[in-house]
Amino acid sequence: MPDALGMIETRSFAAVVEAADAAVKAARVELVSYEKTGGGYTTIIVRGDVAAVRAACDAAQTAAGRVGDVVAVHVIARPHDQVDAVMPLGRPMTEGKKK
Repeated sequence: MPDALGMIETRSFAAVVEAADAAVKAARVELVSYEKTGGGYTTIIVRGDVAAVRAACDAAQTAAGRVGDVVAVHVIARPHDQVDAVMPLGRPMTEGKKK
């Protein structure tokens, strides 16, 4: 089960596609989703072990920065179970946690 959660937010769709490509090529992570939040802002979410997620986020930040604007990059090493219960972000919800 992945231990870390990585998020890379950009201000253009082209930059987020470049970030996603670089992230999955740089380290053994799973690209689990993306969110378009409006105004051209898009975030990708990757999961994997802590070192892989950090490496993927570093590569994604560099690659996306060549194409567009990187707004934020953040890694959460071990998200709390309540975060995964409310926002699964790549983890399957267990029967006890479904609402």
